[in-house]
Amino acid sequence: MDKKLLFKITAICFMSLLLLVPLALIQGQIRDRAQRQNEVQASIANSAAGPQVLIGPVIALHYRERVEVPIAEAEQGAAGKTRSQIVERTVMLPPEKLTMTGDTAVETRNKGIYQARLFRLDLAASGHFVVGPLPEAPGGGHIVDANAELLLGIADPRGVNNDPEVTINGKPHRFGSPGAKGKGEQEAGVKRLRIELGPLDVQRENRFDFAFPLQLTGTTRLAIAPTGESNHIALKSAWPHPNFGGRFLPTVRSVSKEGFTAQWEISHLARNFEATLNPARGELLSIDFIDPVNVYLQSERAVKYGVLFIVLTFAGFFLTEILRRSPIHPMQYLLVGLALAIFFLLLIAFSEHLPFYAAYGLAAAACIGLIATYLSGALGGLRPGLAFGAGLTGLYGVLYGVLLSEDNSLLMGSVLLFLALGTTMLATRKLNWYGLGSQTTERTE
Repeated sequence: MDKKLLFKITAICFMSLLLLVPLALIQGQIRDRAQRQNEVQASIANSAAGPQVLIGPVIALHYRERVEVPIAEAEQGAAGKTRSQIVERTVMLPPEKLTMTGDTAVETRNKGIYQARLFRLDLAASGHFVVGPLPEAPGGGHIVDANAELLLGIADPRGVNNDPEVTINGKPHRFGSPGAKGKGEQEAGVKRLRIELGPLDVQRENRFDFAFPLQLTGTTRLAIAPTGESNHIALKSAWPHPNFGGRFLPTVRSVSKEGFTAQWEISHLARNFEATLNPARGELLSIDFIDPVNVYLQSERAVKYGVLFIVLTFAGFFLTEILRRSPIHPMQYLLVGLALAIFFLLLIAFSEHLPFYAAYGLAAAACIGLIATYLSGALGGLRPGLAFGAGLTGLYGVLYGVLLSEDNSLLMGSVLLFLALGTTMLATRKLNWYGLGSQTTERTE
């Protein structure tokens, strides 16, 4: 192989590697901006309310139990005897039926050029509990007395916008403040609003019918624990970009440009009651009010295709040199490569102020116009410059399709590489590679 051709190939490979540096710097800048976005979201959540988890309502049954405990053998004459002892215990009881219906409005809070999503839930909850009869405690002892309280767990009570009037068996009640955390509340990561139900006669059945409205504000995510034996939950919103998650997906849902509606029907057979009391165990249904376009995530994904853009463009340059026998200087390779890298910086800069599609189109048009104009002069004619501009337009179009359809990114990228290889093979199928070095040398002399 001719030494000049070998030098050209080596220079192209070196410049391809060298252009990884600006691409890495741009990717770092995107990550810094994304981190700043996360900090702003956390700041807004700290000022308003964070992601919300709603657990309950449930009944906490506190009872005193008389149990027989063995007397220590060390006591004289006490071998084999027992002594009565009163112990205090608490058991959580689920509602027999739990119904929740709600409408959620989503608003955008801005801090500079950064945004955070707040949701406002207007919820109506109702259902009933059945407690007892309990002739003896679950452990087998005798129940001396018992009292109950209604608990409602909320991750961030700052988001409660109203003082809900809770109707229990036809009588109005008010939730008390969470106060100090009770047993298990610290690890559950929620605070419990409480209503005292008073003493209970556990020798007979006690029924509690309840209903209350709740207005709740939160950031980004709403999760609900299906604590009831039978749960019917129906939510709707004008927000058209919900992400349903958690352990339970809606049985019925509809998502359109006008918003979404979703319904969950969950029985006690499908959930673990103890797990629903602790959100860390994931026994939840959830809705994330996601951004339709995460410009930082999509920009970072776009940068990952930067090397492919540079390699394909350099391959086109080299193919032009071979077929037209017209040399292109390594400095021209480098300038065009830098223009390709600048596209990704323009993309993130424009997308912070414009819709993503407009930012992408503006950045792509600027870079394609610059490269086509430059190559028209560098290659000695308008036609080759326009040809390269058309090729870059196709590349940017494919990349935009990849960014919009993450599920098909592998398919589209594979097809693009196949077409690039196929074009190269067909264009050079009759080329004498052994005589390439001497032909190029003759042309340049």
